[in-house]
Amino acid sequence: MNFFQKEIKLKPHSRGFHLITEDILKAMPEIKDLQMGQMQVFIKHTSASLTINENADFTVRQDFESHFNKMVPENAPYYKHNYEGPDDMPAHIKASLLGASVQIPITNGRLNLGIWQGIYLCEHRDYGGARSLVVTAFGN
Repeated sequence: MNFFQKEIKLKPHSRGFHLITEDILKAMPEIKDLQMGQMQVFIKHTSASLTINENADFTVRQDFESHFNKMVPENAPYYKHNYEGPDDMPAHIKASLLGASVQIPITNGRLNLGIWQGIYLCEHRDYGGARSLVVTAFGN
């Protein structure tokens, strides 16, 4: 069994849902050596998250942002954690709803995603800055 792990830093993204599949593949070319395995991608932040969804139509990502903003609004009167601005507590809630990691099977040296699937960085802050990911791949 082979194990590979890298920490990568993504450039800052605007608030919203962004495809990062290619960024991850560029950072982890070692998966080409794995016939069968798994890749885990973990984000080291509490106000951004990761998910897997539609990779072709950008309006899906726009709709995600619109829906999450309606579902978890800013300036809710019951939020106590607001030291870093009105987008802070909603960002934490959104990150918990979506999660801090995704796991994808590796088959014949490639991520075994569905034809319309891609990995999203879900940036929940107006100015989140660069984000750090830990990418771990293992298998035979």
